Amino acid sequence: QVQLVESGGGSVQPGGSLRLSCAPSGIVFSMYAMRWYRQAPGKPRELVAGISSSGGSANYADSVKGRFTISRDNAKNTVYLQMNSLKPEDTAVYYCYARRSSVEYWGQGTQVTVSS
Repeated sequence: QVQLVESGGGSVQPGGSLRLSCAPSGIVFSMYAMRWYRQAPGKPRELVAGISSSGGSANYADSVKGRFTISRDNAKNTVYLQMNSLKPEDTAVYYCYARRSSVEYWGQGTQVTVSS
């Protein structure tokens, strides 16, 4: 059974930082490209950042460039999203996503709230 378990969400003040983690089980992690998506209330789910299976390339939504960093440790089967300079508009449920060819898996999501 495949599970993608996110952790690290929570509440933080504007300008603060959080680091999300996602540790998939049931897949050969190093063979999957990984992404973080987010969904705010009343809005569609959007891609935040993605990283290749090797970790050699990454891409970001324009709204988070320069503030968020995606990384992965294939030895620990974990992908991270370091979020700095958080803004209220970053408030959303953040989802981990794994993809290899046509096979994809989603995590359950973790809430991030940025508020003063």
